[in-house]
Parts: sequence; structure tokens; C-alpha cells
Amino acid sequence: MRLAELSTRSGVSTATIKYYLREGLLPPGRRVSATQAEYDEEHLERLRLVRALIQVGRVPIASARDVLTALEDDSLDHNSRLGTAVSALPHGPESAADDASTEAARHTVDALLDRLDWEYIQGHGADSPAYRMLVTAVGTLSRLGYPCAVEDLAPYARAGRQLAVSDLDLIERYDSPDEQLQAAVALTVLYEPVLLALRRIAQAEESNRRFGQGARE
Repeated sequence: MRLAELSTRSGVSTATIKYYLREGLLPPGRRVSATQAEYDEEHLERLRLVRALIQVGRVPIASARDVLTALEDDSLDHNSRLGTAVSALPHGPESAADDASTEAARHTVDALLDRLDWEYIQGHGADSPAYRMLVTAVGTLSRLGYPCAVEDLAPYARAGRQLAVSDLDLIERYDSPDEQLQAAVALTVLYEPVLLALRRIAQAEESNRRFGQGARE
């Protein structure tokens, strides 16, 4: 297909596609003349992924390039490629100071992982943006005086484990390893607002059950 058809099928403007090509986010098409190239279904799939990353996930161009590089790294096994790709996505803030409260939060997180017997992340914690983000969040909860002991965090961890099972079930619907990698990145980005919305809806339902008019009566 030519650039115009790629634009129509993907919903991405030709100017944006050209920008992605210049930035190395989209591989060049097969040159058919000095000024024209042809693109195929792989370009369409990659463009959908890039669009999900940048337009939906608000991933910076440099980070998107890192994700796509990880997807193409054949030296990594499938699990490592999945982890590298997802870890390259933006995460929440990390603690700027390695103070006493941060160290206490790290001990709490390690104790939680030990209770759950999550050995993989225990061995890779220092290299995991998600681990560092969790330490920062627990440290903030502690400094503000909100519950954040292991027993407070464990229900969230167990819910997260079940969500991970659902995530991987979705990813395994795709046949090839490359499709699974692209799905892992896209679904991580696209499902996080779904999870946030569902949590808040569930909170409203539970609050109404406990404190609403029917509960008072």
C-alpha cells in the first residue's frame, strides 16, 4: 500500500507517519521510485502500536524508541523481551532521596514480596522501575500517616496477581512472539485507564452499599 492508504487504514495523518519514519519509530517502506515507497501489514501493525504508545499512553518519543528497540532484540528470551519492553514504558515518580523513610518502605516492600513468594521480582528489584515506584508510593503513604503495612498492601498485591493472569491470558491470544510483545506493550498502556476507571466505579458501588441511603435505612 502507498502512504495515503496507510494513513487511511491507520487513522494517522501522512505528516505524522512521515515524522515517525524520520524518528525511526516506523521502518522505511520498500522504495518503488525516488519519491514513493510501499508499505505492508507489518507497517500497519507497527503504526498502531506507535499510536497507542504516543497518542494514548503519552509515551515520549525517546522512550517509544526504546520500547521498539526492545521488541526487536533477538538476543533476549521471550520473557526478557516482554519485561524490557514494558519496563521502558513511563512509570510514576521515584524517590529522589534515599532517606530513612525510603529505606523503611523498601523493607516493607521486600517483606510483602517475601510473603507472596514472588521470587522473580525479588531478584530484580533494583532494576525494576515498578519496584522502585512501589517503594516511593509506600514511603509517601508512611510519611503522610496512611496505612501501608504488609497486611494493608497484601490485598492489593493479590488483586494485582489476578490482573496479571488476565493480562497474560489476553496476550496469549496472539499467535506469534512479536504479536504478543506488541500486545503486551499496547495492552499495558491501554488497560491502565480501564483499571483506574473500574476501581473508582467499584469504590462508588461499595461506598453506596456501606454508607448510602439504603444502608442507613
